[in-house]
Amino acid sequence: MRAGNEGHPDRPLRKFDSTCANLIASLAFEATSRRQRAKLSNRDSVGANGWGLRTRTILPLLPPPSIPLHKAMAESPTLKRKREEKESKNGTAESPKEGATATGFTLTDLSVRRVLRESARDKTIFLHGQVKSASGDGTDAVVILEKTPFQEENISELLKKHTKLKLQMSNDIYSTYHLYLPPELNEIKTTVVYPATEKHLQKYLRQEVYLIQETGADYKTITLPFIESQSFSIQWVYNILEKKAEADRIIYENSDPAHGFVLIPDLKWDQKQLDDLYLIAICHCRGIKSLRDLTAEHLPLLRNILKEGKEAIVKRFGIAGARLRIYLHYQPSYYHLHVHFTALSYDAPGISVERAHLLSDVIDNLELDSHYYQMRTLTFALRADEPLLKKFQEAGRV
Repeated sequence: MRAGNEGHPDRPLRKFDSTCANLIASLAFEATSRRQRAKLSNRDSVGANGWGLRTRTILPLLPPPSIPLHKAMAESPTLKRKREEKESKNGTAESPKEGATATGFTLTDLSVRRVLRESARDKTIFLHGQVKSASGDGTDAVVILEKTPFQEENISELLKKHTKLKLQMSNDIYSTYHLYLPPELNEIKTTVVYPATEKHLQKYLRQEVYLIQETGADYKTITLPFIESQSFSIQWVYNILEKKAEADRIIYENSDPAHGFVLIPDLKWDQKQLDDLYLIAICHCRGIKSLRDLTAEHLPLLRNILKEGKEAIVKRFGIAGARLRIYLHYQPSYYHLHVHFTALSYDAPGISVERAHLLSDVIDNLELDSHYYQMRTLTFALRADEPLLKKFQEAGRV
């Protein structure tokens, strides 16, 4: 999830009460026209930093079961829209219960308690809400609202058919207006964590961030013992690798147990446009926790991910390798080696210099020195509430 820095999490809601209520009501209405159902991904909270927490998240499925994945991805936006219109007329499109989520409640049942975090830059807001149960008790939930990027095929319709403008300011040749769109052209991507624990609430709450400079010795005496003492479940990773879950989402696979990987869309990418393309390569080899474990022995694996990952993306999505950002995180959000592939033009979360390491640079460094990442000082950021930060503070390293 994105780690926005704007906004204050604990301020009174004031005018946000009505704004959030209106947004949620609009989303509940819009759900009746959505043709894709929600899919529940039950993923455990993993990773020391918690920024890439995987939890019970609603995400749209790609095509309906009747349409092969490769065919749906190959459709042009115009053909896809015509097909959906035809399905709607023929009564084959899905018609979920109004406002319903896959977690079994409607957004209108949600009472907003506070704003955890908001980002004007990313057009996102993180809400702490409660859903009343049959007994009357409130169950915590986190709702993340995010404005989706413009879709090129909708621009012509937007300008020609919806020209109602409300003037805000005019000065010489410059004018500012508000343009009000119908729900089908004003989509809001919604992520729901329900039921949410206190750990989920703390994850999305804005907190102070500290910069850590971890030496090779620090890793052995502080970070590694901390990782080994925690019960970070990555069963969901093994489910993907063993095709027990999300097998239909795999874009490419090299099945070699030592040097192979699967390439799969990240949950943050809704796959409706390529501007925010985001895929993850997850290696088949188990036991490689992070950048710190890599040696020259892993160069064949890393080269495969770099070369074959780029080839798979250009074949499937038409985006050349020179237009991709390919990198690893340190600290990672979960301790099983994985590589991020994002569109170069996309300001993806986690691409800051204190966290992202380009895969090409990692390969070059290991070619120069097999033990480069065992010895090098690595810099990363930790939030104030993270247990690993406390370990560094106790050791006098912060």
